[in-house]
Amino acid sequence: MTTNSKALIIGLSGASSSGKTSLSHLLRKILPNVYVLHEDDFFKREEEIPVKDNLQDWDCAEAIDLPALVNVLQEIRRTGELPPNLESKESQSLTIGIDKVSESTISRIKDRVAAWIAPGQPGYSLQTRKIFIIEGFLLYSYSTSVIWPYLDLKMFLQVSYAAAKARRQTRSGYITHTSIWQDPPNYVDQVVWPNYRHNHEWMFEDRDVEGNVKEGARSISGIRWSGMADMDMESTLSWAVELLMQELPTLLDDKYRQNE
Repeated sequence: MTTNSKALIIGLSGASSSGKTSLSHLLRKILPNVYVLHEDDFFKREEEIPVKDNLQDWDCAEAIDLPALVNVLQEIRRTGELPPNLESKESQSLTIGIDKVSESTISRIKDRVAAWIAPGQPGYSLQTRKIFIIEGFLLYSYSTSVIWPYLDLKMFLQVSYAAAKARRQTRSGYITHTSIWQDPPNYVDQVVWPNYRHNHEWMFEDRDVEGNVKEGARSISGIRWSGMADMDMESTLSWAVELLMQELPTLLDDKYRQNE
């Protein structure tokens, strides 16, 4: 696989309504040279979405145009750039998630990052590198494992069933190719949560998706877990930034050595 030493791809996954989009937008605001891709931008057209029990199933791998997503990841790997024709419905608002963290917290974390990327500091190489975050609800399932080789780091946000359902029910809808998708009654119970459980139980001790991520998923598959479910966004942001400050210098150095 041809690799561009000036670009890293980070996966950010978790159940629907776990805070992925909010966190990715906050990281883009705080870290330099961050670009966000959304798995939702790779949904197939509505007429191609599978139907399960008389309901369209938007929460399965078959609803995603995986070849198109892989092509974009390959382009990033090859050139360090996004394809010029890639259009995002999800990135139209740069303020998603910003109101979930106080300005003082954002300012404090930005100052810390600025010191970390200063000349002579561990994060200095980030000044000339690009970080691409791909966020989505279905990145770490075996059904989407075709994308795993492209991910330099895998971050995972955990949310409980109760919190996921409550948050999802407050949403006004989802942008599709041609319209706004509204969840039918009982969609979370019939489709969203069963699919999430089925696709992610391999990661958890006793296959309990509300329990602990098992050691094998962390040490062998490289999944980085925040350590608990339903963290508020300030705590989630602090965890994510600390993790990236710890991991990015080594990842960037390793990638540079691979291309020498």
